[in-house]
Amino acid sequence: QFVESGGGQVQAGGSLRLTCKASGVTLPNHSLGWYRQAPGLGREGISCMRSSDGEPRYGTSVQGRFIMTKDAAKDTVYLQMNNLKADDTGVYYCAADDYSCTAFPAPPSLFPGYWGQGIQVTVSS
Repeated sequence: QFVESGGGQVQAGGSLRLTCKASGVTLPNHSLGWYRQAPGLGREGISCMRSSDGEPRYGTSVQGRFIMTKDAAKDTVYLQMNNLKADDTGVYYCAADDYSCTAFPAPPSLFPGYWGQGIQVTVSS
């Protein structure tokens, strides 16, 4: 129901744009967010866009470098990642949370079945 794309390998300082396309999602008043899982670590919140006001929230490690946007007509959210660092390496997922991104930066658990399959981002130093 969520399909991520746009990952790949990039050198430190470079940029990538991730896309998450939602299809067949009928959750009431849900928000969409991006989460990252680095090797050997748990999932951390990168960004979540509140459906209540359209404002994105960001994790402290990406604040000022990543920008989350949404195209509601296409049921798609994007994550523009700039000035990438080696620590940004990991598998990136999009997932649904409640209307106010209440769980963020923790991974949401309200809709456990609504996670994308994940996409690899590798940043080489």
